Amino acid sequence: MELSLTDLIGIFGVVLIVIAYILLQVEKMDARDLSFSLLNAIGALLIIVSLMFDWNLASFLMEFIWLMISLYGILKYFKVRKNAAENGGMED
Repeated sequence: MELSLTDLIGIFGVVLIVIAYILLQVEKMDARDLSFSLLNAIGALLIIVSLMFDWNLASFLMEFIWLMISLYGILKYFKVRKNAAENGGMED
C-alpha cells in the first residue's frame, strides 16, 4: 500500500489530535492549555486538507466542527489572559 502526500497530511493530523487526547487523559495537559487547542485545531485542519483530495462529507463535518471548537478554545485562552492582565493577575 502506497500512501500519497495527502494521506500523510491527514495521518499527521490524526496523530496530533490523538497526542492531545492522550496527554489530556494522563494529566500532562489541561483542556484550558493553549497547546491543547492548538494541537486539535492544527490536527483538524490537516485532516480537512486531506479530505479536499479524498472527499467524505461526514468526516469533513466532524473535522470542521472540531476546528471551530478548537478555535473557540484558542480565543477563550487569549480572552482570559487579557482579562487577567487588565485585572493585575493571572486567571485560570
